[in-house]
Amino acid sequence: MVSKWRNVLQRIRVLLKDLSSSISHIFGKPNSSLDKLAETSFLLFSCEKSAMNITTTQSLIILLVQLGVRLLDLLYNNVHSQVILVSSFVIHHAVCRKKAISLILVPCLAVSLTLQSDIQVLRNIREAVDPNTVSSTSFLSTWNFDTDPCESSGPHFLGVLCTTPEDNSSSRIAVINLEGDGLDCFLTPTIGNLTELTTLNLRNNNFRGPIPNTIAKLRKITKLLLSQNFFSGGLPEGLSEMKRLEHFDLSQNRLSGTIPPKISALRSLLHLQLSGNQFSGKLPDFSGLWQLTTLDLSSNLFYGTLPQFPTSLRTLLLSHNMISGNVSSIGRLPHLKTLDLSDNRLSGKIEPDILTSPKVSSINVSANLFSDIEVVFMNQPSQLQLLDAHGNHLRGHLPLHLITYQNLRAIYLGHNLFSGWIPKEYGAKLYSWKTLFLEYNFLQGTLPQEFMNNLERIRGSLAHNCLRCPKNVSFCHGGQRAPSECTGQKGEGPWLTKLG
Repeated sequence: MVSKWRNVLQRIRVLLKDLSSSISHIFGKPNSSLDKLAETSFLLFSCEKSAMNITTTQSLIILLVQLGVRLLDLLYNNVHSQVILVSSFVIHHAVCRKKAISLILVPCLAVSLTLQSDIQVLRNIREAVDPNTVSSTSFLSTWNFDTDPCESSGPHFLGVLCTTPEDNSSSRIAVINLEGDGLDCFLTPTIGNLTELTTLNLRNNNFRGPIPNTIAKLRKITKLLLSQNFFSGGLPEGLSEMKRLEHFDLSQNRLSGTIPPKISALRSLLHLQLSGNQFSGKLPDFSGLWQLTTLDLSSNLFYGTLPQFPTSLRTLLLSHNMISGNVSSIGRLPHLKTLDLSDNRLSGKIEPDILTSPKVSSINVSANLFSDIEVVFMNQPSQLQLLDAHGNHLRGHLPLHLITYQNLRAIYLGHNLFSGWIPKEYGAKLYSWKTLFLEYNFLQGTLPQEFMNNLERIRGSLAHNCLRCPKNVSFCHGGQRAPSECTGQKGEGPWLTKLG
């Protein structure tokens, strides 16, 4: 009897393998689970002989149930792949122990598609949030744990994306996006268990407390976006292990401490944004981050001199710190488009190679201690549109060669120590320049004729100089210096006391 039954199952096995091949051709992908189903039929014969009194009807029901689940798997884009394997094991286990078929079908079909530890992390995030801050329009309000996060459709588990495994493994959480939900909570340390996570976006919420060190276990993450929260403490330990990180944004928090030199190990980094915190100390060497295009460290407490930067930089924002020394290293950034070094303690000369950088369009070096600006004749196309050097100690005559920068539209040179006449060539450029502020200097003489016209299309000021400036001219509104201040065109204005 056993031999006859084995022959029957042998034929079933061959039929299932043929069916697997046909389905593979129809669906355009291999169906390893169906192959395994064919093999599962022979697990029945690993039972003790005493278990061989199951009827043919019972065995066929078992195999047909498994086959049905597998076909559902294919119809629903391979999301039930692990159900068939678990059901194979449970059915074999139950039959060998003479369990009733009716008791084993329900738990087989209730197997979760998402890894349980991943689901637990989502629960931890949900439970940590103050329920009073979860609005009806927030993504978090759609997290209903009666459904599987990776199987959900419609308005369930918004802000969550999962991996789609090609084998029989569990689905994993790959993306969490809760930006702008206004959530008030701490970030759970179990976040580090989401080892397949590639994006964590918690921008514009009210997360507080430290960023857990376990976040460094997210070795596959490429986007870590935690800006506009209330995170405190330092950068998480082990940060240098997140080798795939490309976008790292912790701006507008309450973080402190230093930037470790090991940050240069993040060789995939494209954007590093730490502005609006309380970071301090000297800046490390960033030249190892050879793919970095954006570096924003503005509004912190950094001091010391400028370090080496990667030549790949497009945007460099270091304003509102206490950085000192010269800016010679900036001229070696051939791809730089936007530069903001305002409100620091930089001194010396504003080098000509910064102004002539081929791609730079915006330069802001205002509110520093620069004493000289060298503007050379530009005999090639320039992208420079904005130059802001107001609030320094710049001396001498106004730079004539600014007129050779064909795309220049906005110039801010006020609150300096410039003297002498306004070049008549400046008057001819008023038709292309949109903004010209030269207030609070020691400029003298009469205005070029073009300045006498009330050009409504240009913003600017010549106030508080030593000019013969008619009051009916819009540029002259605000008056001029007292004659005693203009003797010798030298002096120390009140703005210098503030800057010094």
